[in-house]
Amino acid sequence: MAYPLAEWNTGLFDCCEDTSTCCYGFWCCPCLACTVSGRFGENRCLPLCDILTPAITAACGLPLCVPPAALALRVGIRHRYGIKGSLCNDIASSCFCEWCSWCQMHRELKFRKKNNVVIVNMQPPPVMSVPAGFVVQPGVRY
Repeated sequence: MAYPLAEWNTGLFDCCEDTSTCCYGFWCCPCLACTVSGRFGENRCLPLCDILTPAITAACGLPLCVPPAALALRVGIRHRYGIKGSLCNDIASSCFCEWCSWCQMHRELKFRKKNNVVIVNMQPPPVMSVPAGFVVQPGVRY
């Protein structure tokens, strides 16, 4: 069964929705990025790839390169939680609004953790059938 895609819980520029995240991102965005990476289940040091590459210029508004960790985590969060969007939008958000993108991902993970929804796949157990002409003998192991 396919579920309809949802929107992000907050918009890209909705920093006032969660001022603690906004302050965390403003004063120490690399720390926030490492927190997001860890909460998503990836290595906490993954965002350091963005700092150690030319992508640092994207944080200053000069996108010379797409920040690989920011883009990968943004796409991963969208896919895991069924959030509407496109790769093109993810690239634009990661290049031109990298800090806001990290804040949005942090808010989304906080929301998902607080409102934990578990989807259980209830499938019947597999059924084994015996082919016609097959004789089962008691005491004989197959």
